[in-house]
Amino acid sequence: MLADLRIPVIAAPMAGGVSTPELVAEVGRAGGFGFLAAGYLPAEAVAAHIARTRELGSHPFGVNLFVPGPESEADLRAYRESLRAEADRHEVALGDPRWEDDDYPAKLDLVVGECVPVVSFTFGCPEPAVVRRLRDNGIQVVVTVTTPAEARIAVDAGADVLCVQSADAGAHRGLFVDDGSPAGGPSYGLLTALRLVMETVDVPVIATGGLMHGADVAAVLTAGAVAAQLGTAFLRCQEAGTPAAHRAALVAGDRRTEFTRAFTGRPARGLVNRFLTEHSADAPSAYPQVHHLTKPVRAAAKRAGDPEAMSLWAGQAYSLGRDLPAAELLARLDGEARDAVSRARRRWP
Repeated sequence: MLADLRIPVIAAPMAGGVSTPELVAEVGRAGGFGFLAAGYLPAEAVAAHIARTRELGSHPFGVNLFVPGPESEADLRAYRESLRAEADRHEVALGDPRWEDDDYPAKLDLVVGECVPVVSFTFGCPEPAVVRRLRDNGIQVVVTVTTPAEARIAVDAGADVLCVQSADAGAHRGLFVDDGSPAGGPSYGLLTALRLVMETVDVPVIATGGLMHGADVAAVLTAGAVAAQLGTAFLRCQEAGTPAAHRAALVAGDRRTEFTRAFTGRPARGLVNRFLTEHSADAPSAYPQVHHLTKPVRAAAKRAGDPEAMSLWAGQAYSLGRDLPAAELLARLDGEARDAVSRARRRWP
């Protein structure tokens, strides 16, 4: 299915309310493919998003699930203490730094029961039995990987397609294991990651990370990907649920991006702000405990329109974003990609 799109562009799943049913449905209507983000949501909310997306159109779409990891043994007491000033500034109490499985079993039951055509996984590889269950029900399985070693694990588990994510990408890295380094693991550029993975396994691959222009789409398709997955490029679409303060920071384009664990306990790329600067060095590798600990502060900052305490996720090329409806953005990307291919043919006929 993902290898046969009219426009080989996928709207990435962006958790936290950005990947709305309206965005996913409009991308599908325009000839691409969209993913709903099930992360952070209970199964009942995901079911409502699936139903709403189907109300808006008949085009296929996918659902992305977070693979739960083991509970971290990190001591969060010092980090909690360092966050008290942020909580006091926004007049909220810090959250309970608990581990939980993100309602994973119930969401698996849901996507099978709803016959969602494509299910993708991030933060790890599903068990082979889970992959078999999905495939036995006619569901295509996509696993996000960042290294050749992860690609081999995913293919051995039965994945149909791999989504190869580079270090250019905004938001959370899809690492299976966080090694404690600033980026959490090897930091390959996209073309390098694609080549290494495609030399390791023989399944279709989707490319994601730092893609903002149609020429970028043409480049990764030329490199061997069956489709390009874009996230940051869709943040400024009117159908996206991007908070106003986040949109304004993207439009301003004057912040650099860095990796941080400060907001969630997993490495993620975002725009540099006060919270990231002050807390990245001390943030432990403990997801989802840190996510729950900081959640009230982030929610209060969002309500107040304060970009200095929000997780402003964005890829490295975010400043090239465009304020366009999703369908128009798809059309622009399609035209730009075709122009890029034509120029390449003239250069090397």
